[in-house]
Amino acid sequence: MAEKQRFVSDMTLRQAVAAGARALSTGGIEEALLDANLLLAHVIGGDRLTLVRDVNRDLTAAELDDYSKLIDERNERKPTSRIIGRRAFWSLELQISDAVFDPRPDSETLIAAALAHMPNETGNYVIADFGTGSGCLLLAVLVERPGAWGLGLDYSHASVQQAMENARNLRLCDRARFMVGDWGEALSGSFDLILTNPPYLTAAETKYVDPEVRCHDPRLALDGGDDGLSSYRALAPHLHRLLKPGGQAVLECGYWQADHVAGILTSAGLRIAETHPDLAGIDRCLCAAKE
Repeated sequence: MAEKQRFVSDMTLRQAVAAGARALSTGGIEEALLDANLLLAHVIGGDRLTLVRDVNRDLTAAELDDYSKLIDERNERKPTSRIIGRRAFWSLELQISDAVFDPRPDSETLIAAALAHMPNETGNYVIADFGTGSGCLLLAVLVERPGAWGLGLDYSHASVQQAMENARNLRLCDRARFMVGDWGEALSGSFDLILTNPPYLTAAETKYVDPEVRCHDPRLALDGGDDGLSSYRALAPHLHRLLKPGGQAVLECGYWQADHVAGILTSAGLRIAETHPDLAGIDRCLCAAKE
C-alpha cells in the first residue's frame, strides 16, 4: 500500500497539481498528472480550466487536507471517476455510483457503430439497451439522435435508479425510460437498435484484472461465467425476437471473443454485419443484423 500523502501548507494550485502528480506517479498510477488535475478540480469545486486560469491561487488548509486524502484513495487504486462520482463518456458527463459499471472509452466504439446504423439524425428510431448500468450507451445515442426513443433494462434496481438520475440531468426523461429486467425476458415489441455491453470476463479473469476493476466494479457487471460467454447465450434469442427486420444489435465483447460471440449470434438466426475495433485495434464491437 502506498504511503499516506500529506502536503505542506501554502501551496498554489500549480504546486498542488505537481505534488499530487508526483505522489501518484510514485504510487504507480499511470495517468498521474491527469488524475491529479481531476482530483484537485473536484476539491475546489471547479474544473481543469479553473486550475489553468487560477494557477497561482493559494489553497486553504482544509482544501489541502481534502486533496491529500483523495490522493491517498487514488494510490489505493480506487478509480478517480469513483472518487469524484462522475465519468466523462462520449459527449456526456455522467454520475456514477458503486452500483454501476464505470464506463470505459472502449465502449464508445458501440456509439459510433450505432449512429452509423441510424444515419437519419431526426429519425424516430426505437432503441433498447440491455444491462444499461449508468445508462451511458442509451443516453449517448439519444443525445445524438433527437428523434429517437429508448428503453434501458438492468437486473439491478440501484443501476436503474442511477440511469434515471443521469437521464434527468441530461434532460432526456421524455425520451428515455428505464426498468428492471433480465436480458429482455419479459419484454415485447420491436426495436430498430439494441445496444448491450454484457459481462464478459471469464471466472478466472475476474481474479486477475486491475484492482480498479476487480475491487470497484460490480461483480454482476463483470462475470460472464466460466468461459465469459454466458450472457451472450442468454441474450441471443431475445435479440432475434425483439429486433425489427433490418434492425441491428450492437454488442461489446472481450479481446478474444469476437469469433465466439459471432457464432452464438449466427446460431440464433442473426447475420454478422460488421465488426469494429477499439482504439487499440482489438475487435471490440459486433453488429448483428436481423434480415
